[in-house]
This record gives sequence, C-alpha cells and structure tokens, in this order.
Amino acid sequence: MSDEPPPIRVLLAEDQVLVRDSFKLLIDSTPGLVTVGEAGTGADAVLLARRLRPDVVLMDVRMPGMDGIEATGHICAHPDSAGVRVLILTTFDLDEYVYAALRAGASGFLLKSATAAELLTAIRVVASGDALLAPSVTRRLITEFLLRPERSPAARALDGITPREAEVLTLVGRGKSNAEIAEHLHLTVGTVKTHIGRLLMKLQARDRAQLVIAAYEAGLVTR
Repeated sequence: MSDEPPPIRVLLAEDQVLVRDSFKLLIDSTPGLVTVGEAGTGADAVLLARRLRPDVVLMDVRMPGMDGIEATGHICAHPDSAGVRVLILTTFDLDEYVYAALRAGASGFLLKSATAAELLTAIRVVASGDALLAPSVTRRLITEFLLRPERSPAARALDGITPREAEVLTLVGRGKSNAEIAEHLHLTVGTVKTHIGRLLMKLQARDRAQLVIAAYEAGLVTR
C-alpha cells in the first residue's frame, strides 16, 4: 500500500491551445500533479469545475465570452465547486483585474512570464490552502482599493474578532508573512497560524487572500 498522497488535480482554463498544451505537458510530467480537464472558455471552465471538482483551476483572465474573473466568481460561489481554488494567470504585472479577481474568490496570481518551476510551486501553494500574493500585488491591491469611490471603512463588521486577531488581520492585509507577523507582534509562528485559523473561521474566509480583502473592507489597512 502506497503512502504517497493523491496527486493535485488541475483544470486548465486557457483559450490559446498552444499555451494550454504546454501547461498540460508540464503538469502531467511532474510527479504529484495531474491535468483532469481543459477549457477554452470561461463558461466551459465553470461547467468542468463543477463536474470534475479539481483542486486547482489555472485560470486565464482574458477568454472569449465569459472572462476569467466572472468564471472565478461562478466557481467559488457554487456549492458544487466551492472548494475549488483558482489561480489566476495574468499577462502583465499591472493587470487591472487584481482586486476584482480576489473579490471573486481567486486564491492567487501568476504571471504568464513565470518559469516552469514558479508555475509548479504556485499550483502547490494554492492547492495547500495558502494564498499566492506577492508583496507587489498586495501593494497594488491596497492602492486600487483606496481609490475606489464606493469604499467605506465600515463596509465590513468584524464582530467577534479579538484585538490581537485584529492586529494579525491588519498585518495580513499589508502582505506580511507569518514569520514577519510573528516578529512584529513578538509571537511564535505557531501562534500566528492559530490566530489566522480562527480568523478564517470567524470571517468565513476561503484562504489568506480573502483575509486580505476583509482587512481592506473593514478599514484596517489605510495606506
């Protein structure tokens, strides 16, 4: 009997066949990963995510018809695919869809210029339940959020959150890692992880990316 964990199941959502084939070849030749489906449109990605329930959807933003942002929202909101994690593929680092994609439920972002090793790492990180948010992405997210005319600091209540949890949430919103939060608050990394676990439960957040959004919407991050 093998002790090997089951492979991470990936759904590819990319309209360019050549790019999709390249991703498939890379994933299927990597131990611990397997491609379970391919979609050339956002609508197909939604249907396949519900039917196949992959661990991760590698989602291109720009696709014909329903784009990757709308597809992400449908996948993350539907009970049949609510546990599926979406990794957004962007062409440019200054992609204007960062906030919208996270708001829709995406767990992270990856540039199409990334190396093969970076792509494989990103899939594993997102599949593990963590968020893939580079500091540069977090800074842009803050900037985008603060410029939104409908922003309201009281838009999201944080009922039941302790003062310490609010401190942790603030630092998560600023893009700090667990180790950085631990150092800043003079806590152990294990304690920080416990606080983050409680925040995920109390705020009904899917992952760390959603905690970042919660921090902005509660007005904890202001600059």
